[in-house]
Amino acid sequence: MATAPEFGIIEKDPISKQIATRLLLLLKEKHLRPGDKLPPERELAAMMQVSRPSLREALQALAIMNVLEIRHGSGTYVTSLEPELLTEQLSFILSLDDSTLSHLFEARKILEVGIVGLAAHRVTADDIAELKSNLIRSKEAVVDTEAFLESDMNLHKKITEIARNPILARMYDSISQLNFASRSRTGEIAGVKERSYQDHIKIVAALEARDPQAAQRAMLEHLDNVEKRLETILDRDADQLILIR
Repeated sequence: MATAPEFGIIEKDPISKQIATRLLLLLKEKHLRPGDKLPPERELAAMMQVSRPSLREALQALAIMNVLEIRHGSGTYVTSLEPELLTEQLSFILSLDDSTLSHLFEARKILEVGIVGLAAHRVTADDIAELKSNLIRSKEAVVDTEAFLESDMNLHKKITEIARNPILARMYDSISQLNFASRSRTGEIAGVKERSYQDHIKIVAALEARDPQAAQRAMLEHLDNVEKRLETILDRDADQLILIR
């Protein structure tokens, strides 16, 4: 029988933030897992030695983040923690401030262009075979935004793995949720999936040729293409907003 997680005692203000931080830590350390049910509110408050209103505030905040699901009459559960759930709020943030997208693309150009150049030096035949399989899946998924989004993320993540640098991998992971949110937004733009597929072919071809410069040019061109298409749509939406006002 699995040992119950040690929820700990909260001692500092603000209490609700400390509670939420503690619960997030338990998730990160795998003491709580997707689908787990938390103890009843009264019991959990006693375990953490906090007031029920403070606990309730923390649980509601985590529910807004889609980390927890509060089922009235049933209890509080850890969600599936799928990226689609966790990035919903990021998508909202991106929609509020388009400059965040610009900053994201700047970061991606610095990080991923460097990564793909390194990957070109370290790629193996097995890596190329996996990338080509991903291209096949991408081609089949062009008509399906969700499926294409998954294959797109997998290809970029695989390239990061091929670079075989754990620090770069952590840096890529640190912006992966924003990447997912931005891709969710750009994926619906007409022509983006088709152009991205063609860009991916060039990137994989350069990797197969073990040509770092060509791989970096292909990656930069790919990111530029997506960013420019997005800017066009954002400018159009801004013009429409002005007309509405």
